[in-house]
Amino acid sequence: MTQEEIRSLFASIGEVESCKLIRDKITGQSLGYGFVNYHRAEDAEKAINTLNGLRLQNKTIKVSFARPSSENIKGANLYVSGIPKTMCQSELETLFAPFGRIITSRILCDSITAGLSKGVGFIRFDTRGEAERAIEKLNGTVPQGATEPITVKFANNPSNSTKGLAPLAAYLPEFSSGAAAAAAAALGVRRFGGPIHPTGRLRYIPLSPLARFSPLAGDILASPLLPGAAAAAAAAAAGAAIPGTGWCIFVYNLAPDTEESVLWQLFGPFGAVQSVKVIRDLQTNKCKGFGFVTMTNYDEALVAIQSLNGYTLGNRVLQVSFKTAGSSTGRPSKA
Repeated sequence: MTQEEIRSLFASIGEVESCKLIRDKITGQSLGYGFVNYHRAEDAEKAINTLNGLRLQNKTIKVSFARPSSENIKGANLYVSGIPKTMCQSELETLFAPFGRIITSRILCDSITAGLSKGVGFIRFDTRGEAERAIEKLNGTVPQGATEPITVKFANNPSNSTKGLAPLAAYLPEFSSGAAAAAAAALGVRRFGGPIHPTGRLRYIPLSPLARFSPLAGDILASPLLPGAAAAAAAAAAGAAIPGTGWCIFVYNLAPDTEESVLWQLFGPFGAVQSVKVIRDLQTNKCKGFGFVTMTNYDEALVAIQSLNGYTLGNRVLQVSFKTAGSSTGRPSKA
């Protein structure tokens, strides 16, 4: 994701004061985390409640107030290997829970072997002291029901700062200072509320003739695509391609109270979303029944259309298609 795509996502909640995607200073590559500052504290609260756990492309994002930087919370991320393949995430948390407050946890799975555990994972504690106690008590021990000992060590060597941070930042970023942290301090809140981990709220709902995707519940199930070149030419002829920016998708039959965040939740799992726009009545500010989503990649846009056209959102059946000349006025495509 680009910084502007992140800004667009969070601007769907409220007015954004600033947005910063953190990048590697040498390569310029995103480190997988960033900071968003809102003008209003209530918008920050709403963003956490709405977007935390949202699935975007192949990631489940974590959204929380930034914690003010301190030595006490740095280096509290543990790498655990030798985890029994049968151990689930909740069992891993139970194993580590006696040593402190767990902020996040994760067991890595292999997509090639149908999501089977790789036997490695991460546990982040609230403080470094808690992480040290966990290493002292659990490293080299054999969990109940297992036959081999586990290895527990710090995920990043604190003295090796930048070398270890890049590959792990996408999993469990260290939040630092800024307006978001100040807002959190002003509210007197540390947004934990229990360990954060993917909730598995997505699932497949197969429908003939192709398997449609239920965005409120799983991962993307590959569906047959139209012949690439021919379909791209047809879509371009219909005006779907926005030169240099992406592919515009028309979404019709939205409810009057539809927010932009709903379109992010619908289309985010299918690929790179550049922007979303709900068209509103100038007098009432209610959705006029349609909106637009711009996606970067043609094939991803096509899968989103095939999967979401005919999808029931609330009590409404959506019509989803590439934008045409007529669709800009709110009329559904005849195709």
